[in-house]
Amino acid sequence: MIDFHVFHQIHDLHFRQQLPFSEISRILSLDQRTISKWANRKKYTPRNFVSKTSNLDPYKVAIIHEFAVTQASALRIFNNLEKQGFKGGYASVKRFVAELKTDNQDTKVILDGKWMHLLLQGKISDSKLVADLNKKLSLNDAKILIKQVCEGRLKERNRAISIAAHIKGISNAEIAKFLLIDFRTVSNIIFHYEKNGPNGPFSFREELPRKYELTEYKNALFAILHSPPSDYGINRTSWIMQDLNKIMREQGLPISRENIRKIFRKAGFRFRKAKKVLTSTDPNYREKLKSITRILTNLTELECFFSIDEFGPFAVKMQGGKGLVAPDKQRVVPQWQKSKGSLILTGALELSTNQITHFYSDNKNTSEMISLLTILLTQYKDKTRIYFSWDAASWHASKELGKEVELVNSQTYRANNGTPEVILAPLPACAQFLNVIESVFSGMARAIIHNSDYPSVSECKSAIDQYFAQRNHNFKTNPKRAGNKIWGKERVKPVFSESNNCKDPIY
Repeated sequence: MIDFHVFHQIHDLHFRQQLPFSEISRILSLDQRTISKWANRKKYTPRNFVSKTSNLDPYKVAIIHEFAVTQASALRIFNNLEKQGFKGGYASVKRFVAELKTDNQDTKVILDGKWMHLLLQGKISDSKLVADLNKKLSLNDAKILIKQVCEGRLKERNRAISIAAHIKGISNAEIAKFLLIDFRTVSNIIFHYEKNGPNGPFSFREELPRKYELTEYKNALFAILHSPPSDYGINRTSWIMQDLNKIMREQGLPISRENIRKIFRKAGFRFRKAKKVLTSTDPNYREKLKSITRILTNLTELECFFSIDEFGPFAVKMQGGKGLVAPDKQRVVPQWQKSKGSLILTGALELSTNQITHFYSDNKNTSEMISLLTILLTQYKDKTRIYFSWDAASWHASKELGKEVELVNSQTYRANNGTPEVILAPLPACAQFLNVIESVFSGMARAIIHNSDYPSVSECKSAIDQYFAQRNHNFKTNPKRAGNKIWGKERVKPVFSESNNCKDPIY
């Protein structure tokens, strides 16, 4: 149920301002069906309530009279009623007196709203306006306000009604609510009225255009931007706000840094850091990529695809990194340390199951790759075919390794050893960023190498072994998700994708 004030707002917005029901619904925060119903009614009719009898009914007329004359409190009225034989409770008297206070206030709001509505429609003459305001406004000033209401733009009408309503004693909040403007706007209008009289609010200085909107400033700024800082005697290779502000001021066009930023933002300019682009120099890049994608798409349960690479060599010593420290502590890593030894980790990641096979090497060479090949052939004897994918390092594409692959693929060797067929699917040259195992190595390093200070090489190996054992167990028991443990810190998901950057975050 809406009140009388909202009813008149609906009619004003729809019939006078010609707004659709959807817009009125948004302004008044009411349902469109409610707006439609009340817009079609010519007269406001409040809801009829069925009153209930109470012990207070015989005394209500006396209470209304006493409250109107003396504005007595509920307790005082209750005491007087008890002397007259009232048998009811204090709560009912208090509730009825509170309703009288609310009714008085609501009645005033309704009457004030109706008066402002009449003024807005031009149905109050200048002489009547003087009378309604108890002659607090001269006839000449009243004519000014009436003229602004009838002939002025929306802004002038709002200002005139705000002044007249304020003089009549209507609160700024009620004025703002009726005019659908901000409370602070009404306060500002009243401030200018009290300071400069009735003409004050209508003599606001027209706002000058902002500097960031002026073509002169825009052209000068972009002319500066299109030249290097060295042309202006600044020893820099790129512009910064401080220098732009200084040069503009020297050219007689002072402008704040914030306004410079606004000019740039409106023109679509942004400060962006240049990034190195990941590229491959392999002329057969697209063909090799399609070949690997086709293999992975058609991979069966009896086939495995391995992403292979080495991690290291890295020195076992105190390592730096980001960590949680107390407010009064500062973790320090010495620049010069005596190494406790070094490690090279050779690993193979099976993409379909996310299982890691790894061992430690003394060197990066073909013999280590042959050792890895032997381990995987033994470990995956139940498969019919395994694919090897690695980068274009020399020991990954050596003739000796090629001969070994031919040997293990021979019918005699496979029959005697029961091993699967080996197929090489090398990555394009200079495309280490596509090697999925690089991402796994990144997660391992972040989890157990960064911030470490292992006392020996064996301790470091033990931590790496435990990390991969936990990782393998997690993906074996949860094959459909990567998990959210320490290996969740890997750079990208351990899946092959052309858009992946598995190696270095600076690219």
